[in-house]
Amino acid sequence: MKIAVAGGTGTVGRHVVDVARERGHEVVVLTRSAGVDVITGQGLAAALRGVEAVVDASNLVTLDAKKAERFFTTGSRNLLAAEAAAGVRHHVLLSIVGIDRAPYGYYAAKVAQERVVEQGDVPWTIQRATQFHEFAAQMLDGMSFAGLHLAPKLRTAPVAAREVGERLVAVAEAGPAGHVADLAGPREERLEEMIRKLARARALRGPVIAVSMPGKQFAAMRSGATLPGPDAVRARQAFDEWVAGTPVGE
Repeated sequence: MKIAVAGGTGTVGRHVVDVARERGHEVVVLTRSAGVDVITGQGLAAALRGVEAVVDASNLVTLDAKKAERFFTTGSRNLLAAEAAAGVRHHVLLSIVGIDRAPYGYYAAKVAQERVVEQGDVPWTIQRATQFHEFAAQMLDGMSFAGLHLAPKLRTAPVAAREVGERLVAVAEAGPAGHVADLAGPREERLEEMIRKLARARALRGPVIAVSMPGKQFAAMRSGATLPGPDAVRARQAFDEWVAGTPVGE
């Protein structure tokens, strides 16, 4: 199968690319460095020739809800239009568990993106996943100031990005299925404790201070609104194993 991956150099997208190639698929990575821009539409028509499935794992790191919504909805509309013209048979979107229970800020932008896909002309599958193990590293890197490390309080069931990549390739292979079962890590964690463990593993100096982030999105995450339900598919690698560098499945 020929698979195109939007966001193919990102946290999950690079794993989608690796797994797809390991399984013998031909992969097209949709990146600006390759002359493809999903936001402007530049290069999409040529890049999607002969493609059977598109996996959209693109992302924008921002707390600006309007900017996030523009990015996700514009990119999805451009992808879907180009896919329809090229005869692509399957659009796979990576989304986030619980966004309909916490439709605020960045999560509201992902809800809007899902609607674009649901209303599009290309048969689709939406795979929601919980936050990745790498989310703790992003928070630690982005919220350390003058020797202090701020750790947002929230509940999550983090999943290995590699396992998300494996799941997205399997979904692409299976064909359009609409909304499929959520994917989550093996157990619930507290993000502030994840950040503490990661700071210790990195031998960072200075205190890790748990903080309640403002806004409805973070309040919902603290309450557990974005945790997976009982029907979620559970991944294998726990956060502690990720920090220790244990490969998935060992």
